[in-house]
Amino acid sequence: MKRFRNFLDSGSSRASLIAASIALALLSAPAQAQLQAPVQDIGVRPELLKDVGVDQKLNQSVPLNLTFRDEHGKPVQLTQYFGQKPVILSLVYYNCPMLCTQVLNGLESSLRLIPMDIGKQFDVLTVSIDPTERPVLAEAKQALYTGLYGRANAAQGWHFLTGDQQQIRQLANAVGFRYAYDPGSKQFAHASAIMLLTPEGKISRYFYGIQFSSRDLRLGLVEASEGKIGTPVDQMLLFCYHYDPSTGKYGLLISRLIQAAGAVTVLAIGSLILVLYRKERYALPERRA
Repeated sequence: MKRFRNFLDSGSSRASLIAASIALALLSAPAQAQLQAPVQDIGVRPELLKDVGVDQKLNQSVPLNLTFRDEHGKPVQLTQYFGQKPVILSLVYYNCPMLCTQVLNGLESSLRLIPMDIGKQFDVLTVSIDPTERPVLAEAKQALYTGLYGRANAAQGWHFLTGDQQQIRQLANAVGFRYAYDPGSKQFAHASAIMLLTPEGKISRYFYGIQFSSRDLRLGLVEASEGKIGTPVDQMLLFCYHYDPSTGKYGLLISRLIQAAGAVTVLAIGSLILVLYRKERYALPERRA
């Protein structure tokens, strides 16, 4: 007993005992959680999700003759929203309890960070993939997100549409947006992506996820408008960045950046030589006859 007390009194032994106890507690807790959790085979994709995804169809045109209903229930053709400005397209459904809300939240927060204004330099179209949803839901969503966006006349540029099954499918197929309905949960399985269209209705860019880079959206809008919107700085950024379809993002194009830096360096050296040459010329004494 005395030896055991001496063992506990030693600093190093006491520290080792405490460390061992903590490690045992940490190891046992996850083990219990794993035993209680259901076993899932993450390598097997559910049958429903095999029909869900995004097939990029860059440079292909969207059928602008499709008819939907706007947030006030008025029949509208897609062509009404094209012709002058690039358009951001999001396919969601308004009663979605999870992913769609995250996509719209991410889109709105990113658009708030760019200097261009909805309704002035570009428009946004949000279309429901659920043919049972009605304009009253679309109107509520428009009021919510244009209110969060907080800029004047945003409701004139961000429209929330509903439509019939055939029209919805045609639009979704045109942009490569594949989704499926689950009768059991009464929900739609779909990917999280937005599409950027040119004023002529051609697919310019895809952006994935629920958070969208404001820089990428800004560059995409400038590119889709063929430089008709944005600033000279945006044009320079486009020169340095390139779009990667596999990631749906803009990455720094090192070769172009090096070329630009090299051109600036050559110009600076040339200017310096010219200045030095002029100074030397004026500094030389005049020759006497």
